[in-house]
Amino acid sequence: MCSLFGYLDYQGIVPHKILKKLTQSLAVAAEERGTDATGISYIKDGKVVIFKRPRAAHKLHLNPPEGTRVVLGHTRMTTQGSEKKNQNNHPFFGKTGDISWSLAHNGCLYNDASLRKEKKLPVTSIETDSYIAVQLIESQYKLDFDSLRYMAESVHGSFAFSLLDENNSLYFVKGSNPLCLLHFKSLGLYVYASTESIMKAALRRLGFNKYASDLRVTNQYLHCIAEADEAAANVLQDMLISKKDSSEQAEPKNIQKTG
Repeated sequence: MCSLFGYLDYQGIVPHKILKKLTQSLAVAAEERGTDATGISYIKDGKVVIFKRPRAAHKLHLNPPEGTRVVLGHTRMTTQGSEKKNQNNHPFFGKTGDISWSLAHNGCLYNDASLRKEKKLPVTSIETDSYIAVQLIESQYKLDFDSLRYMAESVHGSFAFSLLDENNSLYFVKGSNPLCLLHFKSLGLYVYASTESIMKAALRRLGFNKYASDLRVTNQYLHCIAEADEAAANVLQDMLISKKDSSEQAEPKNIQKTG
């Protein structure tokens, strides 16, 4: 049992300070599904960056740089492959053609060894079952919905995957494991976590508990989005403005323009 978490800031108007607090709050809340390791991935200067450590989220300072538009995060409860070997922790690096990307997995796959033999995939020192997903996608020499579907239909077990490519495109592949997404349309912000309880706990840590009840959990197979209502988004606008201090560059009027 692990957790996915993160955000996609597609308008670029939410202050960096708030996004950094959001990342940390989501990671700490996600400890309910794993404290053996924590990791995040983001894009900097067009390149995939992965930071991961065999430590609980509350013992780390997750600090994606200013200008980060997407964060892909993971907390781990070890099932296969020791977390003390950091290569076994999530996210993992992948590459198809000229496109680099990162992948995180919540779930447990039980046919990774047989798939590696059947598909004649490269031998790897990474011990976790999750890494087979990276190898399956790489074997298709492209990252698109066809290669994601090939991967999802090849593995046996429980899963929800998140992937982030160097173009800041965020993908979800959802099997039987949960995934919860929230869309603040007027802010141009998606927030996601593996469970509703993680999402609500993270929002409470930020003082956004007034609209935590507006969450809706997704149940579709591949790509799922839940949208917060307009009133909830307006509440977040007000809170972002009230939390702004003089050290932030963004002006409240920039947030209000999106309403």
